[in-house]
Amino acid sequence: MEINKRTILWIVFAVSLVILWNNWMVSNGKQSMFAPTPPAKVAQAPSTAATGTTTGVPAAAAQPGTVPGTPGQPAAPAPVRAERITVTTDVVKAEIDTVGGVIRRLELLKYPDHLDKKKNQVLFDVVGNNVYLGQTGLIGSTAAGVLPNHNTPFVARPGLRTLDGGNAVQVVLDAEQGGVRLTKTLTFKRGDYVVDVRHDITNLTQAPVQPSLYLQLQHDGNPAPGGSWFMPSFGIHPTLWTPNDKYQKLTFEDIEKGKAEHATKANGGWVAVSQHFFVSAFIPAENAQRDIFTKKLATNLYAIGTVQPLGTVAPGATVSNTARLYSGPQDEKKLETITPGLELVKDYGMFAIISKPLFWVMDQIHTLLGNWGWTIIAFTILIKLAFFPLSAAGYRSMAKMRVVTPKMQAIRERYKADPMKMQQATMELYKSEKINPLGGCLPILVQMPVFLALYYVLQASVEMRGAPWIGWIQDLTQPDPYWILPILYAISMYITARLNPQPADPMQAKMMLFMPLAFSVMFIFFPSGLVLYWVVNNLVSIAQQWVITKKYDTAAK
Repeated sequence: MEINKRTILWIVFAVSLVILWNNWMVSNGKQSMFAPTPPAKVAQAPSTAATGTTTGVPAAAAQPGTVPGTPGQPAAPAPVRAERITVTTDVVKAEIDTVGGVIRRLELLKYPDHLDKKKNQVLFDVVGNNVYLGQTGLIGSTAAGVLPNHNTPFVARPGLRTLDGGNAVQVVLDAEQGGVRLTKTLTFKRGDYVVDVRHDITNLTQAPVQPSLYLQLQHDGNPAPGGSWFMPSFGIHPTLWTPNDKYQKLTFEDIEKGKAEHATKANGGWVAVSQHFFVSAFIPAENAQRDIFTKKLATNLYAIGTVQPLGTVAPGATVSNTARLYSGPQDEKKLETITPGLELVKDYGMFAIISKPLFWVMDQIHTLLGNWGWTIIAFTILIKLAFFPLSAAGYRSMAKMRVVTPKMQAIRERYKADPMKMQQATMELYKSEKINPLGGCLPILVQMPVFLALYYVLQASVEMRGAPWIGWIQDLTQPDPYWILPILYAISMYITARLNPQPADPMQAKMMLFMPLAFSVMFIFFPSGLVLYWVVNNLVSIAQQWVITKKYDTAAK
């Protein structure tokens, strides 16, 4: 059977659908169809001797602002009225609850909400059955009771709550419980999404204490809002990175079932909750031994965190610990400077090996042009120039095929009762005319990985989130609202089909007319930046193909 461009196009179309389905599966926490889960350590509770157990981390308060006791331990002091402290910098607006010293709400002032552009993107928050919190505290107890934790009432020291021309704002919170004073200092800096978190622990008792510090991210298991079949929401995932086990991506479903597998001990790294375009990560001090845990806290409420022993604190002595909390966009260049491995939360999927260098090239172009739409156009032209020798060979092959089409139709008529002889005569014609029947397919096959890798770049890059091009395209990561680019794509595909040799088989001819329509309908749901790439690619290809086809048509006359 003759192998031609149309067959390959249908294969590419089918493969694209399979890959998109796999992308949807992975983005919603399912296992990839193409790779098994890599071997990893089975999560276990940290050793009691070193840190206390993970159950030593107090559970969430029953109601925000109340301070319940911890089961099995002496009760905490009576509840006090919570105070909400609002801190505002040039990039974030944070609300801190004095009960536990928890950042209860974190609003990103530079990033509009994905669904409601009149609002800002919010990370930490408690709304209805949606819970997203970063919590810290101590594990351990003395004869006087449990040590201060994220349910303990703190008292805020007076101080500035906005930058007011400065470069940093500090919120200092004090609590005494169980014979230990915990001072928690949160430092917010200008132009920075990193919050410095310092804990000073003072032993007020007459006996040594051995506290452990926990850093914990709580999140509900609800699916991420928004998304569609072709543009999945990318899900929300607990993630972590350690020097030995590197990057690991988990699911709340596995935590629910007790099947979450991950590194449990490290002396470096971080734990995080990542979502589409954004991430919150606790980054403990480097070269400090810590245990890593994941657990179910309550119905539809989960946690990932670390527990770090602070050693023995003598009576009257103070020990200090510094950590960082990053809560902001998945800006690849910024994440690389914060801590090793944090840039990996920007999920390029299975095409990371291609997507990362593609994004680097696009970022360099964007530095010159300053607009991501024009960057995509320039990048497309650059790709076409890089593949020009291969494309030219393919167009020459198709131009030759167009010239010999009458001869091929004659062969089909002559041997229509003998397919074997028809195939043999066709191959002899290819040989005599020096035609490679697969030559026209090679440019398409080579560019498909680039196309799919660019899909992940556009879907994962917060740098392009909300980035306009011109006129009606105000967000290159969202579909074209008026379908103009998909329509232009369909027109360009129709012109391309007319420049190609026309199939003799009527059924194939109908399929070739249907294919541009099928792809254009699919592209209605794709990011407009991706469709822009394909439209420009088609326009440049049409120009190249028209020149070469005209040359061979003239030579044949």
